[in-house]
Amino acid sequence: MRKWLILGCKEMREGVVVSAIFFMSGILMFLAASYVVPDFGVVRHIVILAGLLLMLLAPIILVSTFLLSVLPSSKKETESCGH
Repeated sequence: MRKWLILGCKEMREGVVVSAIFFMSGILMFLAASYVVPDFGVVRHIVILAGLLLMLLAPIILVSTFLLSVLPSSKKETESCGH
C-alpha cells in the first residue's frame, strides 16, 4: 500500500474539520445568494452553484476519509489515537 494512503489521527481530524467547514460554507453561500447577493445577471446563480459544490464535496471528503481509515494498512496508525 502506498504511504500517502495511510491516515493517522491528525489527518482523520483534518478530514472531519474540512468536511464540516465545506458544509457550513455551502449553507452560508446559499443563504448569501438568497438574501445578500443582488439579482445582477448570473451572479446569484454562480453563488448558488459554488454553495452546491461545497455542500456536495463535504460528504465526499467525509466518506473518503472514513474509507481510507478502515484500510488494513492504516490500522496501526489509528490504534494509537487517544480518542
